[in-house]
Amino acid sequence: MGIKWKAIRYMIFSMMAFAAMNFVVKYLESYSAWQIAFFRAGGTLFITVPIILRKRISIWGNERKLLIARAIVGTSSLLLYFLAIKMMPLGTCVTFRYMSPIFAALFALWILREEILPLQWIFFFTSMAGVALIKGFDPSLSILGMTFAIISGALSGLVVVIIRKIGDRDDPVVIVNYFMMICTIVGLLGSINSWVQPAGIDWIMLGLLGFLGFLGQYFMTIAAQMETTDVVAPMKYIEIPFTILIGMTFFGESYAWMSVVGFMLIIIGLIANVIYKSKLMRN
Repeated sequence: MGIKWKAIRYMIFSMMAFAAMNFVVKYLESYSAWQIAFFRAGGTLFITVPIILRKRISIWGNERKLLIARAIVGTSSLLLYFLAIKMMPLGTCVTFRYMSPIFAALFALWILREEILPLQWIFFFTSMAGVALIKGFDPSLSILGMTFAIISGALSGLVVVIIRKIGDRDDPVVIVNYFMMICTIVGLLGSINSWVQPAGIDWIMLGLLGFLGFLGQYFMTIAAQMETTDVVAPMKYIEIPFTILIGMTFFGESYAWMSVVGFMLIIIGLIANVIYKSKLMRN
């Protein structure tokens, strides 16, 4: 069977939505990461709760301890990501966070006792070399922002492992809803002392956070249902050039050529790992 191009289009729509969300976060620079997380999660709740009610499934789920753990880890990852966006160029921040598959594999090795094959280590080191290249040729890059972005990616990788432990014992919408509920509460509590009252177009931008996040997840889910992992998963990384283009166009960001080479090494290592794992699963 040939590639389902409709699935490719859905993945492109998904990554455009996530890239647009990155733009909104960067645009809302006067708002704290806590407040942005509150609106991001709260906006999505307006979508997930009605879906759960329509499906007539329990909002509390079955694997409650794992659901809470997933939500706490996911919330921490999201907050660190929003903090990193405020400290670094958009493209650099997104690229570092997308290293989550490396951390997911390491966590799976430790928690699920899954094997990491020698060729995968080569792919991982290729990506890590890209990180070193970016930092080495951009001395102005924020060490703290870089640390936040990489830790965010590590926590995002841990989220993948927790979701796999939950398995099919809970509906995907319930898993997302737990994340959004806890993130909304944490975001609200954290922003109390730094709350900025939105005005004018900011209300629209803050409202877009939840909508764009859900839209990106929705289109990505449809694509994953229509096409195999080795085709769909590498498409996630087109968010990086989309976001780099947004940063250069709207925020005047620029990158040294060696930093671009670093981006390419990271992406090549990650995509190679996805394709390699997908082929192993087929055999």
